[in-house]
Amino acid sequence: MAKIMHAQTVLTMEDIEALKQKTGESSTKDALAKAVSHFLECEYTQVEDMWAKKLEKVVKRKKKEEEEL
Repeated sequence: MAKIMHAQTVLTMEDIEALKQKTGESSTKDALAKAVSHFLECEYTQVEDMWAKKLEKVVKRKKKEEEEL
């Protein structure tokens, strides 16, 4: 069974609204939970140069698409 801990932080209203919009959630609690879950599962959070890794993946996909044409 997982242990549960209550956590608090201070965020601007603009950040909270942007997070709700991006996650598609209407409540702050659900938006934060979804964002944290995504962060923990995302393959890019452990990569030092996240943008280089993402760009590399996009380039590979584009090359594959071009080869199929």
